[in-house]
Amino acid sequence: MADTIRPHHSRTTPVLISGAGIAGCALAYWLERYGFRVTVVERAPDLRAGGQAVDVRGSALGVVERMGLLEDVQARKTGLRGMSQVDADGRELRRTTERTASGGPIDSPDVEILREELATLLMEAAGPGVEYVFGDSIRALTQHEDGVRVRLNSGVERSFDLVVGADGLHSATRRLLFGPEAEYLHPVGTYVAAWSAPNHLGLDHWEVFHRSDGGDAWGCLAMTVRDNTELRVFVGFNSDEPVERLLPRDPAEQKRLVAERCAGLGWEVPRFLKAMWETDAFHYDVVAQIRMDRWSHGRVALLGDAGYCCSPLTGQGTSVALTAAYVLAGELHAADGDHRTAFAAYEKRLRPHVSANQALLGLSGLTDTAESAELEPDGDTDSGRQDISDFDEPDAETAAAFRAATTFDLPDY
Repeated sequence: MADTIRPHHSRTTPVLISGAGIAGCALAYWLERYGFRVTVVERAPDLRAGGQAVDVRGSALGVVERMGLLEDVQARKTGLRGMSQVDADGRELRRTTERTASGGPIDSPDVEILREELATLLMEAAGPGVEYVFGDSIRALTQHEDGVRVRLNSGVERSFDLVVGADGLHSATRRLLFGPEAEYLHPVGTYVAAWSAPNHLGLDHWEVFHRSDGGDAWGCLAMTVRDNTELRVFVGFNSDEPVERLLPRDPAEQKRLVAERCAGLGWEVPRFLKAMWETDAFHYDVVAQIRMDRWSHGRVALLGDAGYCCSPLTGQGTSVALTAAYVLAGELHAADGDHRTAFAAYEKRLRPHVSANQALLGLSGLTDTAESAELEPDGDTDSGRQDISDFDEPDAETAAAFRAATTFDLPDY
């Protein structure tokens, strides 16, 4: 295992990272450790709150250990003890203490943690050497032989040697360099919303799933977080309508859409929908993958969901982002900042890992149409694969694919 304490270097290469999410904050940590001058620009006014619990597993556990953060990450895990399935009237149908829908097997070394808590840990670990610019974003990029001229939406213009787009599924950096999102976005016909709600059910480190008996809204998942002081609620619905119709930019419009599409769900969903209007910790988006033939152009590279989103249904987006940030920073360090060598090595080393993780979506019961995700009465999808509420161990094919996808030999840089 590599030392968690690494010497700083005298290199002063300025790098701009767009996006202060998991990928961006992890990359900032490693680049700062290797002596790069790092600036992170984030459109939100602060680190984004809300959203889902995420999983750190496989090679990503090795990455956070090399950062010296493994104990801190483990201390903040959700700590779920199991899950139940209930019907529309709240009657419990099944329960298990062996696994959860959101985190998998209870006895695994994987860590389930709130996204914002992991991002905060990464940001704090990077230290004061990283410059953060909140409430702004990249508007234009002009590449030249010696660097990149960046114009922000605030009107500020600055120059950097390199730029990394870690700005998520709807990456503006990707659009500026590679063209319209529609050329790379591969939706599966499903939309998911997540928000914070009071734990009025009194759940104790527990997760409850309610699956719809029919209609486009497929169900609701509620799990305790922050030592049972609140719930994170997730709902989802299927639609074959054009994506742009279902992705309004205004959060209020998003909430109206979610409330309308999920109005027919039973159990506690009406109460959860009411709580949705009372919180700012809300996230809504299409479930999709990003597939690209290349992840860099000149002095600009893409990282994480911006270049190769696996989709939330694989449960691997965060782990891939952490691993990818480690590799990209390491290759830039090994190449002494030469972006041509580093970006090529980053993609060559990482692409098989990304491909294996993106392939997991085909084992989750979802394909390219909403109809194929409809659940059969026995709890399986029409493809015979497992769905989110399956209480049983995955079949041999799924288990083998998952082991292969989570395995990655971390280089020592």
